[in-house]
Amino acid sequence: MQYRTLGRTAFSVSDVSFGAWAIGGSWGEVQDKDSLAALHKAVDCGVNFIDTADVYGMGRSERLIAQLRRERKEPIVVATKAGRRLPNQTVEGYTRENLTSWVEDSLENLSTDCLDLLQLHCPPTALYYQPEVFGYLDDLVTAGKIRHYGVSVERVEEALKAIEFPNVKTVQIIFNCFRLRPADLFFEVAKKKRIGILARVPLASGLLTGKFNKASQFAKDDHRQFNRHGEAFDMGETFSGVDYNVALAAVEEIRKLVPTGASMAQFALRWILMFDAVTCAIPGGKTTEQIVDNCRASDLSPISYAAMKQVAEIYAEKIAPLVHQRW
Repeated sequence: MQYRTLGRTAFSVSDVSFGAWAIGGSWGEVQDKDSLAALHKAVDCGVNFIDTADVYGMGRSERLIAQLRRERKEPIVVATKAGRRLPNQTVEGYTRENLTSWVEDSLENLSTDCLDLLQLHCPPTALYYQPEVFGYLDDLVTAGKIRHYGVSVERVEEALKAIEFPNVKTVQIIFNCFRLRPADLFFEVAKKKRIGILARVPLASGLLTGKFNKASQFAKDDHRQFNRHGEAFDMGETFSGVDYNVALAAVEEIRKLVPTGASMAQFALRWILMFDAVTCAIPGGKTTEQIVDNCRASDLSPISYAAMKQVAEIYAEKIAPLVHQRW
């Protein structure tokens, strides 16, 4: 496992880390014992950074991570998110009182007295024009409730606006072989400001594992079934916003580039890590086998220039017309 510094936080984190949405819910049925086994296997593989949120199972994911921390001696950096508990996403909902309440709940769920990293959880775009909200976060840092804060965003424009605030230290953004736009401008600006970048949805909701086909079925409580067109939350969160059948065709083109001895998931994760602006990719996983496969991407040899170029060409031809200007 390789490690990179998370922006200006001074945390050194595994470049393949653990996204804990799936162990909370919305990805089909999962048993806590299996989730804990997956978490332990991640630590065994060298993972020392976990990303979660208060709404992942309404505290379920956070509580599982707290149990992991009690059972392991290794230091584990945990990032959580707040804001999606609002019944309706409005700027007015991001009050000092609400932010404080959400932080207190996460502190309890994670069995800690200070959050390593708190991220605003894909708030409305207009929030990035409300400096007082970031002042509330500054006050939570001063109060010793959070060490650092950042944002999780849907759009590149939101990321660029967010890092104008001097104490935003991290940005979590969708970046994968089906979402190249962040590399156009945002990465360059973020590097200059030493912003930590967390590449979320790195496997495009599992599409980039190469394991799905037109006959694949998803459970009713899996967002890959109920949110394909943005019925529950932003469409870009599911399959990176790409039409399922179009994505399957693109996957077959990318599959040809995977080197012998590597899985397609490993190739997709290693592709992300070729961008030095990225601190880490945060794939999820519900089984120990998935975790081991993901983590091996960290030590893969660099992807060739020719293969990187071909991925960009596949994106430009098949994917960009659907997503590039949207997010």
